[in-house]
Amino acid sequence: MENYEALLATVALMMGVSWASGINLYAVLLVLGWGGSTGHIALPTELSVLQDPLVIGAAGVMYFIEFFIDKIPGMDSMWDSIHTFIRIPAGAMLAAGAVGDVTPALEIAAGILGGGIAATSHATKAGTRLLINTSPEPFTNWSASLMGDFLVLSGLWTALKYPEIFLILLVIFLSVAIWFLPKLWRFIKIMLSKIGKFLGLVEVPATANGAINVATEMQESNQIAALERLQQLRDKGTLTQQEFEQQKNKIVKERT
Repeated sequence: MENYEALLATVALMMGVSWASGINLYAVLLVLGWGGSTGHIALPTELSVLQDPLVIGAAGVMYFIEFFIDKIPGMDSMWDSIHTFIRIPAGAMLAAGAVGDVTPALEIAAGILGGGIAATSHATKAGTRLLINTSPEPFTNWSASLMGDFLVLSGLWTALKYPEIFLILLVIFLSVAIWFLPKLWRFIKIMLSKIGKFLGLVEVPATANGAINVATEMQESNQIAALERLQQLRDKGTLTQQEFEQQKNKIVKERT
């Protein structure tokens, strides 16, 4: 029973830190570092470095910066774009460290799972915030940012105190994300395409009427060239006047 509870706690910690890292990495580092240094959280040996005052201080400074940037429309999406290359690898590393002293194969497997979960939560957050930024008022953005901070803190607390409940909630989140992300991505592509057309960065495709007009102009140009060749042949005496008139009438009929 004790082994089962220890395994459950380890899995919940591994998935909890990776999931939360995809939303707000610096809040995760700050909570784990402060909680471990004060004895409120029993960290695995591989994560004990987070208890170092330098790590806690750096995480606190970055969390302070992100707290304000994350509430500025436009800046939050730019911040999320940059942190695509930070949150996901960090989530993988934290997940690998959360499993403790195990075989290298298990650490790699934990890192792969952690990176995948961090990527999913990061994509969900970044895509949702980009969608919210289409709203002109700032209050929705502020509410979403505060909700993200609350989710990270409450999610970590649940993972540490009630691992079974957290794992159930995580499965629900992943299921919703798998259904939601493709729809969100299609909307983002449409929105970016409209912005690109507005700024002149994307070429507007020709309409059906435009294509028909181009084809008509090409046909008229070919007919004029054919009539000019007939006239040259008549002037040279290659064609008689009767033959010229017959060929001319044929070209005109094809035009109509």
